Amino acid sequence: MNIGILSTGIYLPEDYVTGKQIAQMAGIPEHIVEEKMGIKKKYVPGANDHTCEMGIIAAKRAIAKAGINPMDIDLIIYIGEEHKEYPLWTAGIKLQQEVGALNAWAFDAALRCGTTVMALKLAKSLMIADSGIQTVLLAGGYRNVDFIDYQNPRTRFMYNLGAGGGAILLKKNHSENVLLETELITDGSFSEDVVVVAGGTKNPMTKEALEQRLNMLDVLDPEGMKSRLEQKSMANFLKVIRESVRKSGYRVNDISYLAILHMKKSAHEYVLKELGLSPEQSIYLEDYGHIGQIDQILSLELALRDGKVKDGDLVVLVSAGIGYAWGATTIKWGKG
Repeated sequence: MNIGILSTGIYLPEDYVTGKQIAQMAGIPEHIVEEKMGIKKKYVPGANDHTCEMGIIAAKRAIAKAGINPMDIDLIIYIGEEHKEYPLWTAGIKLQQEVGALNAWAFDAALRCGTTVMALKLAKSLMIADSGIQTVLLAGGYRNVDFIDYQNPRTRFMYNLGAGGGAILLKKNHSENVLLETELITDGSFSEDVVVVAGGTKNPMTKEALEQRLNMLDVLDPEGMKSRLEQKSMANFLKVIRESVRKSGYRVNDISYLAILHMKKSAHEYVLKELGLSPEQSIYLEDYGHIGQIDQILSLELALRDGKVKDGDLVVLVSAGIGYAWGATTIKWGKG
């Protein structure tokens, strides 16, 4: 049984900040931001760019591109962030209503920046298991840039966080853009390294917490996290890619395009080198920043626009999320 991608959709806000502006806000040299962190520009939310709303726009674009009736969608999986219009709110149900998928049911999924890759595996499993699920929409938005304090050097590796929305439409028995196998790794030893300290049950939001900026992202044990990540991160990153490709019946040297999240320039180049891929077989998102779990969809759309992906190509979407989670999905693109 084939599960294929019908279409994708992307929404990017009109507003953005440049690497120079980030450098000024953080009090660090511009060349560090642009060359080492790899941020020439990143998108930030405008007044109406709410999390679910950006996902709704991306979803409508994917539906229009596919040329399907929204009433034919059977399931919606919201892949956006928990930081959204309201707390304790199922955004997928709102998205269902707004796109007109009134015959569908919906729920929210979350694995931080690994959500899209995880949701692809989840959607495929549900479609195989349930004969009533023929068409699935994955959609959501991201604006965790709201939690970045540029005066906190502990969170410097997250200065690339941006904003945007993305969507993917999947169809059962669709013989094009076939979704193959997904590999995921999670490691709970990192689970409390990066958190927003105030706002949960451990530390409720108070006036004092706001004054101390405890409502922003922070790293509680920066040295410990760094040493543990150095031991595991790149190894796990490469492992999920290789395992996803192997389980799909291919070899790493069969990869045509790698849709990879935004990370510092040296890490991006290291991954490509280890896999034997050229810079032309990926796109470095230095003009977009890190839009969380939307990066893979964005990279794929950019690659299709630029002619980097064609029929018969083996495409791998790869993610890494705070928590920590690593994931990769292999796709046989086109009719080949």
